[in-house]
Amino acid sequence: MERLTKDYKALYRKLEATLDRIDRTEDPSAMLTGIVESLIAGFREDLGFEGGRLYRRRGDDFVLVSGHGTSRDVPAGLVVPRGYPPHERTLSEGLVIMRLGESGVDGEFERRIGVRSTFAAIALGEGSTHVVAFSVDGEVREEQILYSLTAVRHAVNLRLRQQQFRSTLEEARTIQESLLPAAAPRFDGFDIVGKSRPTEIVGGDLFDYLPLGRSLLGVAIADASGHGLPAALLARDVITGLRVGMDEDLKVIRVVERLNRVIHRAALSSRFISLFYAEIDSSGTLTYCNAGHNPALLLHSRGCRLLLRGGLVLGPNPAATYAKGHARLRSGDRVVLYTDGLVEAVDRAGRRFGLSRMKRVLRERDGEDARGVVDAIFDAVDSFRDGAPQQDDMTLVVVRKL
Repeated sequence: MERLTKDYKALYRKLEATLDRIDRTEDPSAMLTGIVESLIAGFREDLGFEGGRLYRRRGDDFVLVSGHGTSRDVPAGLVVPRGYPPHERTLSEGLVIMRLGESGVDGEFERRIGVRSTFAAIALGEGSTHVVAFSVDGEVREEQILYSLTAVRHAVNLRLRQQQFRSTLEEARTIQESLLPAAAPRFDGFDIVGKSRPTEIVGGDLFDYLPLGRSLLGVAIADASGHGLPAALLARDVITGLRVGMDEDLKVIRVVERLNRVIHRAALSSRFISLFYAEIDSSGTLTYCNAGHNPALLLHSRGCRLLLRGGLVLGPNPAATYAKGHARLRSGDRVVLYTDGLVEAVDRAGRRFGLSRMKRVLRERDGEDARGVVDAIFDAVDSFRDGAPQQDDMTLVVVRKL
């Protein structure tokens, strides 16, 4: 028993190494083709695999994608007969081993596709999108084949599910990126640039520009608790709500208070989101509301002012009230909106980048255009991290009055 256990462990390690060498392509058929080829090349001695076939579902039919080994001459496009008993058993049971002469096996069909005595087949993918079959030569080590193909089936299905999940997240990222501004707004007298970098494929940070007329522009930045898809959905709802509120010509405080009630009632009400929203007119007057967000920085010749007025983060208290603040921008003044992923970035020793370092970069880049300032801050944070992993989404918006 101990020797048998060691044999299985060695076989499993060999299977793992084989699967790890397969290219992680996004095309399931291409990935499975590589697996069939590798199992035939590497497991002829262990399992007796001499030929292999990959089938893909097409409607109610299964069509041959490729043949390998003794099945390499089988023409692609061959359709498995509907109702063929071995095929139905494979779809029903997930894994079968059958022999020529066995009830339900069509010997003529099997020999035509490269089977000389025995074949094994596994169904793969959600809803059995693919079937892989192997021709087995010589002594049939049924227990080892069952063990090995069960391991292969589990590993491949896991990888296919991961690909499907990644595909879903990629779609979510596409949706999220479509909500981000495609370009900086053209607003006379101002230079404005924003940048966002999520921790995962999608993130909980967003920023937006809302044109409110020729002489008025809204600028927003939001940071949902957590990160990943739930945070991204929450941030999306806030930005969408802001756009709707502005379309209805609502004032700053009314929009923020309505958003707070909407977030509280949402399915993700256990989470919360911070928001900084400002409206800037062409003369330089700035009206803002800070809903629990990192205070924006107003940098001018006399120093730095924190824009704090507002209220609680959105979500926890539906009855929360908010106040608006005011500021005046003069030539050369800058407003910097950011999320805590930047100032709370840590290096290898666990030290934080901090607001003081950000202010230092801003002072050093005084007089530079908005793009240069945004790039300089991200570069400074990355240099400070020195290879330490990014732990939170990072977003920055710089508004400079020309």
